[in-house]
Amino acid sequence: MKIALIQMDLGWCDPAANLSRAEDVVTSNPGADVYVLPEMFTTGFCMEPERIAEPMEGPALQWMRRMASQADAAIVGSVATIAPEGGYKNRMYFVEPCGRVTHYDKRHLFSYSGEDKHYEAGEKRVIVEFRGVRFLLQVCYDLRFPVFARNCDDYDVAIYVANWPDKRRMAWDALLRARAIENQAVVIGVNRVGTDPMCIYDGGTTAIDFFGFVAARCDDHAEQVITYEVKMDELRHYRDKFPSLADSDRFEIVGRH
Repeated sequence: MKIALIQMDLGWCDPAANLSRAEDVVTSNPGADVYVLPEMFTTGFCMEPERIAEPMEGPALQWMRRMASQADAAIVGSVATIAPEGGYKNRMYFVEPCGRVTHYDKRHLFSYSGEDKHYEAGEKRVIVEFRGVRFLLQVCYDLRFPVFARNCDDYDVAIYVANWPDKRRMAWDALLRARAIENQAVVIGVNRVGTDPMCIYDGGTTAIDFFGFVAARCDDHAEQVITYEVKMDELRHYRDKFPSLADSDRFEIVGRH
């Protein structure tokens, strides 16, 4: 299972330009099974959903379907979305070549920036299986909440897509490694570079293996693509040899409070 991590700059509230750039990147880096784009990859982290949000079957998802089919790979990223049930969601899509779409709505909204005042939080933890690998879908601020990401022996790879600013980079690096170690899972963290009206983003896009070692990382402040190969036989062997997941505490998430 080859995963391409796409660290790119994002044009502010410019979906057409961002989709065009993302298409160039995907087509220029063939051969992966999964391509992961940053959080809100069509617009940047904009708190004006009434201006930028798309219907679920809008241009972004249509593009993801087309690219997944063309690349024979899953395309992953989050988009500001007008939810069919009402309200706005920071919705992460996992789109497969066959056209199947799995979505996850960001559960932990970043109140420091007012995200909770403009978007509605998701409630469901979402795992999708693709080509024999189970993926946990997570968005940015979710990284700070380990209970929601706790591996109940139900996933192999956690994907975090983000717009994580440079001034909190230390936390990004540390928490990605922590999630990998405590969950005996590969952790994929895809962040953007560049600037928006509020923040500077230096990247830190990283693949962490199930031991907690940095297996691949993009250069800071650079638009770059790196590929990481998940070796499921090695992951299973490690979990069998060192079965810490079997010794973990049992709990149930019953609500947000």
